[in-house]
Amino acid sequence: MKKTEDVESSAATTGTESPCQACGACCSYSSNWPRFTIKDDAALDLIPEKFVNERLSGMRCEGDRCSALSGKIGVKTSCGIYPIRPEVCRTCMPGDPECEMARRRHGLPVLVAS
Repeated sequence: MKKTEDVESSAATTGTESPCQACGACCSYSSNWPRFTIKDDAALDLIPEKFVNERLSGMRCEGDRCSALSGKIGVKTSCGIYPIRPEVCRTCMPGDPECEMARRRHGLPVLVAS
């Protein structure tokens, strides 16, 4: 499976849209999901404070939805901090088990490899 960055960059070069840009389910699955790792505090310091939760342990959520996500789930979404998003966001890949679980929760079909 390709990494999200690979999917995003290949979508940009081919003129096709990444399946993630028409989804957003993983970004609105659970307020506990977008937790930070402790690997790189310097990278976390780049995330604007308004998107970080009170415990400084993850992204601030509105219900189960990440506050950095804009758009409508399953239609068109985007991440307001995409270039500096946390590692947990970088590891969720289109069509992986976490993706499938989040898509099912929102009533979206699972992605089929092409």
